[in-house]
Amino acid sequence: MKPHPILGQWYRNLEEKQSFLRKIFDESAPHYEAIAKWGWFGSGNWYRVDALKRHGLKPGMRAIDIASGTGPTARAVAKVVGDSKLVTCVEPSRGMLEESKKLLDSEHLQAMAESIPVPDQQYDYLTMGFALRHVDNLVNAFREFHRVMKPGATLLIMDVTKPENAWVYPIYRFYFKTALPWFTKVFTGSDSAYKLMAYYWLTMDEMVTPEQVMAALQEAGFEEVKREVCLGVFSEYTANKKNS
Repeated sequence: MKPHPILGQWYRNLEEKQSFLRKIFDESAPHYEAIAKWGWFGSGNWYRVDALKRHGLKPGMRAIDIASGTGPTARAVAKVVGDSKLVTCVEPSRGMLEESKKLLDSEHLQAMAESIPVPDQQYDYLTMGFALRHVDNLVNAFREFHRVMKPGATLLIMDVTKPENAWVYPIYRFYFKTALPWFTKVFTGSDSAYKLMAYYWLTMDEMVTPEQVMAALQEAGFEEVKREVCLGVFSEYTANKKNS
């Protein structure tokens, strides 16, 4: 199951999609931390730490963060578990990894979500923050997540989803389609960062439904699959690996 249809204005197939993503993320990497901070009005770190604690992350747990980017979610995880050495960052973009290494003393692996280069059953907790739209296949990625998690481990995927409230959607659309890309261009001067934010909007608008995401988690073998919604647009998907 693809997270969204092929976006023909950016690429023609999945192979081109990954080449496009590597290039645009590598070129945008130096600006990404700043975009994440002012783009979310400085609330990103607080929100991530709060969500992780609410969904069972504890001190001392060994955790893996998939599609970690410049490391905002991984840093929140490290704050909760109490030791950056307990955190593994997995990210396809070399540019993003290099930026993350400047801010977090954790293991960093360059890899895709569908092929994580670690042994089976290694982690107590798995996270993915606002990157679900970038995988090639939801079920394949979730099966790989399931493989690297210990029995009884917890998964938390945070993402932005279209609001169901008809009054909220125009505001959501204006911010992500128009305002965020425009401010990104003004403050960074980077064409690649601007294009990345414009691409973000399309992937969010075309993303499969939350019900399909949850069905894919169940198909991959997860149990107790749930979704909580914050402020109408932030989806928190949680699931557990069977404690055999």
